[in-house]
Amino acid sequence: MRAADWIPACAASVAVADYRPVEYRVKLATEAWELREARNLRRAVFCAEQRLFDFTDADDVDDDIGAITLVAVSCIHSMSEDVVGTVRVHAPGDDVWQGSRLAVRRDYRGQAWLGRELIHLAVSLAHARGALRFVAQVQQQNVALFERLHWRALEAIELRGRPHMRMEADLAHYPPCKSVERGFITTLRSAA
Repeated sequence: MRAADWIPACAASVAVADYRPVEYRVKLATEAWELREARNLRRAVFCAEQRLFDFTDADDVDDDIGAITLVAVSCIHSMSEDVVGTVRVHAPGDDVWQGSRLAVRRDYRGQAWLGRELIHLAVSLAHARGALRFVAQVQQQNVALFERLHWRALEAIELRGRPHMRMEADLAHYPPCKSVERGFITTLRSAA
């Protein structure tokens, strides 16, 4: 072994602490651990970080058999490692679908465009399942992101004491996606 091939353990621990996966799979949550970690992430973002809820953000939509959880999972060598993003979708009406509880782990925001990719898969899934409209109640600080993704503002509202915007996606920009179980891979890059 050459000296250049050897890395002291103390140097390796610094490199490991700064490690970020370069591959993420955005997909339907199909495993129990994915669903559990998506709920934990929602709790971390909406209860602990944003303080929108006291102990849990769970509501009646979570109990709806038709509610769907999508996740962004970090991967190492194509193997799932950790849920770092999530969004929930459901159909409150025949032709109308709604997205809610979009969350990306704080230390993964700005990487691989995970929020954008979760939005894309959510709307494309609903489009594939017959949605004629896809709506969401978007926190005010995220409105510009949604507008860049071809959403239009419908109405300013207040939810849980915070400004939100009711918004609707332009389905022409979201081709139907029927392979949500496999999802798709996105790679590390800077957020736009």
